[in-house]
Amino acid sequence: MKSSIPKDLIRLLKTQKYHLVGKHSAVKRCRWLYETLVHDRPCYKQKFYGIKSHQCIQMTPTVLYCTMRCRFCWRAQSGDLELKWEETQLPKQDDPEEIVEGCIQAQLKILSGYKGNQKTNRDKYKEALTPKHAAISLTGEPTLYPFLSDLIKSFHKRGFTTFLVTNGTVPEALSQLNAEPTQLYVSLCAPDEKTFLDTCRPQIPAAWKKLNETLSMLPSFKCPTVTRLTLARHVNLKRPDLYARLIEKANPTYVEPKAYMHVGFSRQRLGFENMPTHREIREFADELAKETGYNMLNEVPESRVVLLSHLEKPIKLV
Repeated sequence: MKSSIPKDLIRLLKTQKYHLVGKHSAVKRCRWLYETLVHDRPCYKQKFYGIKSHQCIQMTPTVLYCTMRCRFCWRAQSGDLELKWEETQLPKQDDPEEIVEGCIQAQLKILSGYKGNQKTNRDKYKEALTPKHAAISLTGEPTLYPFLSDLIKSFHKRGFTTFLVTNGTVPEALSQLNAEPTQLYVSLCAPDEKTFLDTCRPQIPAAWKKLNETLSMLPSFKCPTVTRLTLARHVNLKRPDLYARLIEKANPTYVEPKAYMHVGFSRQRLGFENMPTHREIREFADELAKETGYNMLNEVPESRVVLLSHLEKPIKLV
C-alpha cells in the first residue's frame, strides 16, 4: 500500500508524529496513551465509558481529507505551510483489512518506545500490546471512505470496540452503514447556520442542511450516540438555547460539551484566548442541561469536558 500523498505532506505528517498507513490512513499516539502508561492518568473516555486508554488506537482512514475546514481543528488543511491538495476526495482507496492490520502494526511500533522506559507500567504495557479499541476520529472525515462498514467490521471481528466520529455532512454514508460502530459521535459545533459557516467553513454545498439531516437520523441508530460540542470562546461558545433545539432533534444518548484546545494547526486560525476554561464549559453544560432536561453524569477537568445524558449512569462498553 504505497502512499499517494505528496512527499512534502508526508514529511509534514511524520514531523507531527503521524504513522501513515497506506494511501490515506494514519495512526497517531494519543497524549493519553503516554499519560496512562507512565503516569496512570487515563483518558476521559475510560472514565466515562470504560474504554482502556492504553488499549486504544487513535486512527483515521482519511488523514488529509475532509468536507470542512473547521477553525478549531488541529489537522493540516490545504494552504497551510503553502501546501495545497484536494481535501474532499480520497485517492484510490485501500482495502479495509489492510488498513486495520496496518493500524495495529503502527500502534505496536508506537508502543515499542515504552518498553525501555523505567516509568512504564509493566502490566498496562503488556495489555497494550493487544489493542482492543479503535477511535476512528484522529483527523479528517471518515465517512468519505467508501468502505467504512467493512472497516468497522474488520475491527469488530478482531474483538475491538469502535468509536466513529463524524461531522455529519455525509448523511448518505451513515444511512448506508450495514455495520454500526460501538458508539457514534456527531460533531455539533454551531448553534445556527451563520455560526456554522464561519466556524466550520464547509467545502461542500448545503452542509448545514446535511448536518441537520444527520441529526434527524441519529435516533434510528441502535448503538449509543453522542453529540460532541467543541466550543471556542468568542467563536461558538454561545446560545445554549439554540444548541438545545438541535440536540432535541438528535435525541442522543449523550452530549459532550468540550473545550477547544489550542494545539496543532488550529493555532494558525485561533488564539490562546479562544480556549475556554473548564469552569466555562461546566457553566455552558449547566445551561444545556436546563434547556434539554439532560442530567450531568460526569466531568473531567483535565480534558475540559462534561458528560450529559438522560441515563442515570453511562453504559460501560467493555
